[in-house]
Amino acid sequence: MTRRQCRVPADQRHRQENFPVASWLCPPSLRPPILAIYRFARTADDVADEGQASPAVRLAALARMREQLLALPHRVDPTADWAEPLAEAMRAHALPKPLLLDLLSAFEQDCKGHAYRDRSELLDYCRRSANPVGRLLLHLVGVTDADALRQSDAICTALQLINHWQDLGVDVRKPRLYLPASDLSRHGVDPATVLRGKHSPELAACVAELLDWAVSLMNEGRPLPRRVGGRLGIELRLVIEGGHRVAERIRAMQHATLLHRPRLRIWDAPLLLARALRHRDGAQR
Repeated sequence: MTRRQCRVPADQRHRQENFPVASWLCPPSLRPPILAIYRFARTADDVADEGQASPAVRLAALARMREQLLALPHRVDPTADWAEPLAEAMRAHALPKPLLLDLLSAFEQDCKGHAYRDRSELLDYCRRSANPVGRLLLHLVGVTDADALRQSDAICTALQLINHWQDLGVDVRKPRLYLPASDLSRHGVDPATVLRGKHSPELAACVAELLDWAVSLMNEGRPLPRRVGGRLGIELRLVIEGGHRVAERIRAMQHATLLHRPRLRIWDAPLLLARALRHRDGAQR
C-alpha cells in the first residue's frame, strides 16, 4: 500500500515499507492470493518509478501489463512473472479485475506527473492507487457490504495520504507533489518552492493540517478489523496502528518531511501490538 524509497534496490526497498503484507498473522490460505496481488502491484509500481526510463517508455510498459492483465486468467504471458500467480488467484477467488485495472490507472497517472488542484482530485487518485487493495482483501474473506467497503476505503486512503506526507522529500525529487494546490495556496506556499526542496513554517502548517485530515479518515475505518475478525482482523489493526505511529513520527519532527523521512523501526512492533490489542473493540483514540 505504501510508496517506496527513491532509487533503493527492489529487495532492500521493499523491506523498508512501514506496513505489513501477508505477514505470519495472515491466514495461510490467504497468503498466496495476497502475495499475488502484491506482486502485481509492486511490479507495476516499479515500472512507474524505478530506473531512468522516460515517461513514454514507462507508459508503454504499463500498457503491456494492462494487456496481460486483461487476458487473465485464460491466457498467461510466460514473460510476466506476476501473471501466473495472479491467474491462479483469479481462478480460486474470482478477483474483481476492475480493481486491478484501477491500480494500473493510478500508476499511469504517476508517470504523467499529474498535479492535484484540491483534495477531491487527490481522493480520486487514492481511490485507484490504494482503495482497490483493501477491497481485494475484503473480497478474499467475503466481507463486501457497503459499510465495510466504506471503512476499508477510509483506511486505505488514509494510509496512502500519510505515506505521501511521510515521503514528501522523496517524491519531490521525481518530481511529484501530492500536496493539493488549494491547501498550499491557503497556507501561502508556492508549489515550485516545495519542488525545489525548500522547507518553511508555512509548509509545515500545511502538512500538519493534511496529516490531521488523514488521521481522521483512518479513524473512520476503526470498526473494520472487528468486523473482519480472526488473524486478518489483528493484521488490519496493526496496519492502522502503524499508520498512527508514522503520523506521530511526522508530528515529532514538526512536519518537516521535506527534509527527513520518518520510518518505523523494529522496536516499534511491541508498541503497535499493544495498541492493536487495546483497540480491538474498534474504539477511536
